Amino acid sequence: MVSTVHDGEPQAAVVGIAVGDDLEIIFDTLTTSRKYQNVRADPRVALVIGWDAEQTAQLEGVADFPTGAELTACKQVYFAAWPDGPEREAWPTIGYVRVRPRWMRFSDFGAVPARVEEIKLA
Repeated sequence: MVSTVHDGEPQAAVVGIAVGDDLEIIFDTLTTSRKYQNVRADPRVALVIGWDAEQTAQLEGVADFPTGAELTACKQVYFAAWPDGPEREAWPTIGYVRVRPRWMRFSDFGAVPARVEEIKLA
């Protein structure tokens, strides 16, 4: 789930993500969607990624819209995770968003003792 800001209010949406080697998060969305428009206006985003009820990753970061060689590299990462991605690439209003994390927290409440790790990035 990705959370964006619109007029000072949070808005959230479920997205399919891919994770790059530098922990960059990539997702596609329609350029007409509110999340895409929100990121255009305010690139600060938060994501919650959950594998099951006991393990989650939370992150906050700054989103952008890669172009050129960076977009090509992001698409390779995204398409590896989402094989149906190239079908959407042909849609006239598809856009790609990259999130560069600044803060992350991993929680595993199934572990004994529970494990919570925070990482602050540049």
